[in-house]
Amino acid sequence: MHKEILVIDDNPDIRVLVSNILKEQNYIVRTAANYDQAINEIKQKLPDLAIIDIKLDKVDKDGIDLLKLVIKTNKLVPVIMISGHATVQIAVEAIRLGAYEFIEKPFSKEKILNYVNRALESSQLKKEKDLIENKLFHSFELIGKSPSIVKVKKIIDKLATSESRVLISGPTGTGKELVARKIHKNSLRSKEPFIIINAALLKEKTYEKELFGEEYDDGNISFGALERANKGTLLIDEVSEIPYETQANVLRVLIDQKFKRLNGSRDINVNIRLISSTSKNLKDLVEMNKFREDLYHRLNVMPIELSSLSSRTEDIPLLIDYFKQKLSEINGVQQPKIDITNDSLYTYNWPGNVRELRNLVERITILSEDENKNDINKLIEDILTPKTTIENNRILLEKSFASPLKEARKNFEREYLLNQLKKNHGNISKTADFIGMERSALHRKLKELGIKGIN
Repeated sequence: MHKEILVIDDNPDIRVLVSNILKEQNYIVRTAANYDQAINEIKQKLPDLAIIDIKLDKVDKDGIDLLKLVIKTNKLVPVIMISGHATVQIAVEAIRLGAYEFIEKPFSKEKILNYVNRALESSQLKKEKDLIENKLFHSFELIGKSPSIVKVKKIIDKLATSESRVLISGPTGTGKELVARKIHKNSLRSKEPFIIINAALLKEKTYEKELFGEEYDDGNISFGALERANKGTLLIDEVSEIPYETQANVLRVLIDQKFKRLNGSRDINVNIRLISSTSKNLKDLVEMNKFREDLYHRLNVMPIELSSLSSRTEDIPLLIDYFKQKLSEINGVQQPKIDITNDSLYTYNWPGNVRELRNLVERITILSEDENKNDINKLIEDILTPKTTIENNRILLEKSFASPLKEARKNFEREYLLNQLKKNHGNISKTADFIGMERSALHRKLKELGIKGIN
C-alpha cells in the first residue's frame, strides 16, 4: 500500500516542487495552502507523514501549532518541519515537541527524499514494536480448566455473533480486560477499534471530556473515547467510578447512539458495542443511590463473573506453565524451573489474583536465571510468605492460646485440611491419601469442621 504524505506550505512553488518529487516515488500526496486548509486535511484523515512549513498565512497560528495537533492526535505520525527563515531556537523547539526532523530551505531532492524515507521507516518500526508489545501483553489467552473459567469461555463463544452489551465483574486482577478483548476479537467488529477508558484513573472534572471529546475556540478538537471507538468496541473499566451526573449522559448515548462534544453544537452519531467492567457490586451501589438503576440494567444485558484465583487453584499449574513460556519469550531468557507442587502457591491467598501470579512468574523469570529448583522454591516462599502466611500463623496461634484445647485443635485441623484441599485442587481422594486418612473418615471430618467442597 502506497504511503500518503500531506504537504503544508503557503508557497505554491514549494508545494508543487515537493509534491512532484514525492509522486515520482509513488507516494500519494495531499496538499494544503494555508492554516485552515491544513486543519481540515488533518481532521479529515491523518497522513502517514506530514511536511509542514513553519510560517503560514496566520499571524497567531503557524506550523508549530499544526505539529502539536498531529502529535496530539497520533504521536506515531512523523512530521518534517521546513522553513527558509527560522531561528535555531524554533528548530530546537520543533524537535522538542516531537518533529522527526527540521530542514532549511532551499533543500535538494535527495535531502527531502532521504528524510522522508527515514521518517517512514522509523514510524513503521515504532508501529511494529507497539504491535508486538500489544500482542505479547494484551493477547494473553484465558487459561484454566476450572468450572468457572470453562463457563466464561463458553459465554465468550456464544457472544461471537451477538451485539449485546456485556458487564464483566470480578476482583482486581482476575482478567476482566482480557475477557473484553477476547469478546471483541471474536466479534464482527474485530477489525475495528478496541478502546479502553479506565474510569478509576480519571479526575472528576475530566470524565465528560474523555468520553465525549471537546471543541476549542481555535478550531482544534479533542476526540473522546466514544468517537474513537466508533464502529468498534468501547470498554469502560471500573464503570462504577463514573460520577452519578455523568451516568445520565452515558445512558442517553446508549439510547440515542449520538452525543455532542463539550462546547459542540452538532450531533456525533456513533455505532459502538459497549463492554463494562467492575470490581465492585453494582447492585449494592444501586441500592445506595450511587449508581443509576436504569444505566445498570442497560449495561448488564450479558453478565460475566470472574472468580478469584484462590477459589480455582487447580488453574495455577496451567497458568504458571503458560506465563513461563510467554514471559521468557518477552524477556529473551530461558524458562525457569518452577516447582508447581510448592505448597506456598496453593496456600497463598493471591489478593492480586492472576495478575499477581503473572508478576510472580515474571520476577522469577528475570531473577532466577541459572538457579536450581530449590533456589527458586526459596524465592517463591520469600516473595509470598511475608505477606500472609506469617500473619495468618500469628493470628491462628494467638487464637489458639486464647481457646480451650478442644477448640484450638479444631481451629488447627480446619486450617490444615483447608490448605491440603487447596493444594490438591479439592480432590478428596488425593487429600485423604496424603494425610493418611480413609476417604470416608475425611468426609466425616470435613462435615464435622463445617468445610464444604473446595472449587
